[in-house]
Amino acid sequence: MFDLILNRLRGKRILILGFGREGKSTLRFLQKYLPEAVVAVADKNEMEAVQYFGTGYLEAMYDYDIVIKTPGISLKDFDTKGVEITSQTDLFLGQFHNQTIGITGTKGKSTTTSLIYHLLKSSGRDAILTGNIGIPCFDIMEDIKPESVVVYELSAHQLEYVHNTPRVGVLLNVFEEHLDHFGSMLRYKEAKLRIMRHMGGDDIAVVHEDLLDDARKLLVNHIVFSPFDIDKLIDKDRLPLKGEHNLLNVKAALLACHAYDGVDPEQLIPYLYTFTPLEHRLEPVGTFGGVTFVNDSISTIPQAAIQACKALGRVDFLLLGGFDRGIDYQPLADFLQAHPVRHLLFTGEAGERMMELLDGVSTGSTTCDVKAPEPVEGPTLYYYATMEEAFAYLAAQAKPGDVCLLSPAASSYDQYKNFEERGAKFKRLAATFGK
Repeated sequence: MFDLILNRLRGKRILILGFGREGKSTLRFLQKYLPEAVVAVADKNEMEAVQYFGTGYLEAMYDYDIVIKTPGISLKDFDTKGVEITSQTDLFLGQFHNQTIGITGTKGKSTTTSLIYHLLKSSGRDAILTGNIGIPCFDIMEDIKPESVVVYELSAHQLEYVHNTPRVGVLLNVFEEHLDHFGSMLRYKEAKLRIMRHMGGDDIAVVHEDLLDDARKLLVNHIVFSPFDIDKLIDKDRLPLKGEHNLLNVKAALLACHAYDGVDPEQLIPYLYTFTPLEHRLEPVGTFGGVTFVNDSISTIPQAAIQACKALGRVDFLLLGGFDRGIDYQPLADFLQAHPVRHLLFTGEAGERMMELLDGVSTGSTTCDVKAPEPVEGPTLYYYATMEEAFAYLAAQAKPGDVCLLSPAASSYDQYKNFEERGAKFKRLAATFGK
């Protein structure tokens, strides 16, 4: 059933590196299909089933024939010479290459992945969703039939050590992010490009025009999605996905489906209108106390916050900041200077850096340093330690008809488990605003 995967692993001493969701999935697979294998688990944290843990857990790699690495483990400061490293993604693509559409990009990959899945399902195909969207690929392998199409969301972390590719690979964009994991923008981009680095003559890369030169250098078959003219094919007012950035995601999704089996994109247009956008992505929360709230907690880079502001048109309160990964915030500062928002609220170390770029530079800006100041004319800059403080400021400053956008342009890991938790808290506070 999975001969290529099992033959790669059979007879080898196997180390599972990382024991989160994917690591546990790998262990279940090995226990079921290679019960005779010598398998150990290494993770920074001590827990059941983990043999190697603590500060030196990575050293265990030298004692095994092959390492199945999980995405969250960074090896940027570790000497991996002589270590055979693979992953669920690499093994899966080696087995199911011909049935897989893979999607990656700094931003938009979850939306585009879900949209491709929706288009395929709605048009009668047996589509299966997996990957970075939250479903380990080993967990869906038993569901794959000869006619199935696997729609695989791929993060840079999952692509970092792959030597196999999907038959159709979508590369939406590459912006500066995850420098804490990769160490440099060069290494991060190289990981993204691996979605097409090992493509064969029958494979197709679907890329943005900004990445056309990279596709050409890799000598892969490619389709450039960004110039695809769909204005005459779609009714933008009926599209549930808003903003020019989402229009690019729509183009990529349509052309990925076309690249896979030749379907006419026009046949898929009706299904665009029945797609349900994902939570935390320009999600309308509602109007409470006269203020309209929009949750874009997925925003972890400057370009995402910029696109969110452009998509909404009007933003009166913009919540920015969080965990600082060292990325360049000058593009966001330039945008906000050219397109002032009346109230800019910052948090975390990333927020402090953004605030420094804007403080005293934005025309007429003032810095508020009290929790609930009297109403003032904007633009104002305000630093908050907790989301509750931000909403206290909002209560003092907001007027009926205002729009409040959470689009942090930064990771959430300084205060929250993930961006979902951050967005959920924003939504809870919004729902009680004005009561």
